[in-house]
Amino acid sequence: MTYRISIDDLTGPAIADLLQQHVDQMRAITPPDSKHALDLDSLRAPDITLWTAHDGDHLLGCAALKHLDPTSAEIKSMRTATTARRRGVAAALLTHLITEARHRHYRHLYLETGAGDFFHPARTLYHRFGFQPCPPFADYKTDPNSVHLTLTL
Repeated sequence: MTYRISIDDLTGPAIADLLQQHVDQMRAITPPDSKHALDLDSLRAPDITLWTAHDGDHLLGCAALKHLDPTSAEIKSMRTATTARRRGVAAALLTHLITEARHRHYRHLYLETGAGDFFHPARTLYHRFGFQPCPPFADYKTDPNSVHLTLTL
């Protein structure tokens, strides 16, 4: 299925609600020192671009790229709306991010995700796209609740 994926200005109520659900869920299932989900204000940083996927007027999901350095970026805030799960939204967003990272001439994409069972579908998706385990990057520390992955572009 094809979705409309575009840069979001983070001002609409639908994206605010989706991101609040994301942060609330991460706070509920992740120990405080292991929670790395960004809230709406944090995603407005100049080094972050967030895209949303829509089917008509329906917001299906979001994902962001955070610039780390001239050759590297981090994937942040991958989230699929509950009503859109298992429809290929996350794969479409991830494909878009990888294409955009190549367009921006990054050589490495990184991400941090959870180590628990809840995050198993996300880890499966990332492995399917070729992401491999790596040591903590940027400001991350070794944490039994975190999995760090990278993709060489």
